[in-house]
Amino acid sequence: MLRIRHEVGGRPTALVAEEADRPEPGAGEVLIRTKAVGVTLPSVRKVRDAGEPVSLGGEVAGEITALGEGVTAFGVGDRVTGLCFTDAYAEFAVLNTAMASRIPDRASDVEAVALVRSGMVARGAYEAAHVEPGQSVLVTAAASAVGTLALQYAKAAGAGRVVAAVSSADKADFLRDLGADEVVLYEDTDWGAPYDVILDGVGGDLLGPAVRALATGGRLVAFSSGGGTVEAYELLVRGASVIGFQMRAIAVGKPELYDRWLRELWQLHEAGTLRTAVHEEIPLAEATRAHALIEQRRNLGKVVLVPPLRSPALPVTA
Repeated sequence: MLRIRHEVGGRPTALVAEEADRPEPGAGEVLIRTKAVGVTLPSVRKVRDAGEPVSLGGEVAGEITALGEGVTAFGVGDRVTGLCFTDAYAEFAVLNTAMASRIPDRASDVEAVALVRSGMVARGAYEAAHVEPGQSVLVTAAASAVGTLALQYAKAAGAGRVVAAVSSADKADFLRDLGADEVVLYEDTDWGAPYDVILDGVGGDLLGPAVRALATGGRLVAFSSGGGTVEAYELLVRGASVIGFQMRAIAVGKPELYDRWLRELWQLHEAGTLRTAVHEEIPLAEATRAHALIEQRRNLGKVVLVPPLRSPALPVTA
C-alpha cells in the first residue's frame, strides 16, 4: 500500500511517499481502506516542529475491510470516519472503534472528513462558551475547517453579531457567503471589539489581542494546539474568563452526549444549515503540498488527501 512517512533531515521534503505493508487491526480496532484523509492543523504543527520523525495522524474516512478482536458494533463493508492518531496518511489505516462513527449513505467520504471532527469541535467550543441569544461571537481561524462550521453554527444557534477573524482580506467574500456579518484581520487595531464570546482556533501570539477584545464578562474558548499565554490582569479588568475545550474529553468521557451531537450534526448538514467547505482534494502522494497550504494559511475550508484508486487485490510490497 502507499503510505506517507515523515522523516527529518537529508531530503528537501519531510514527507516521503513509500510502499509499505498493510497494517492489521488489534483488539477494539478496525482496518479501513481510506477514501479520504483530512489534514489537521495539529499534525501540520507537529511535523513542522519535530526534531525526530513522527507518526502522521488525521481524520480518515473509508470502508471497513477487517475487524479486530472484540469488535461487534461494526462490520466489514461499513463506511466509517474518525480520528486516527498514527499512520493516517495511507491507503489502509487502523481506527479505534471508540473514535469511529458511521457515514450516512447520502454522504460522501470527503464530506464526512470535512464535517464530522471539525463540526463536533465547532459545536463543542460553542457549547463550552454558553452563548446567550443575541450575544456577539468572534471566530478566529475562521477560514479553517472548524472555523467555517463554527461561523455557521453560531448563526444557526441564535448568536447576534458573528464576526470572522482571518489573516488575509481575500478570504472575506468566502466567509460572508458562509454567514459572517463582518470580517476582520488579525492586524486590525481592535478587531471590532468588544465581543461577548471568542472562539479561538489559533492560540499563540493571538491570545493577547483576543483577550483584550473581550467585553466585560466575556468568555474566550481556546481549542487550538497553538499554546500561548494569557495575562491574568487582562482577565481581571474585564471580569472575563478563558475556557479550554478538548473534543476527546467528550468522545471518551461523555459518549452519549457525543452521539447526540453527532446525530444533530448530520441533521443540520442534511438540512443545509451547515455546509462543508473543501479547499482542495489532493492526491495522497502530494501531502507536502497539503501541509504547505495550511502552514501558509491559504486554505479556505478543509484540505483533504485522496489515496489512489488501486485494486485491493494488488500485491503489497514492503
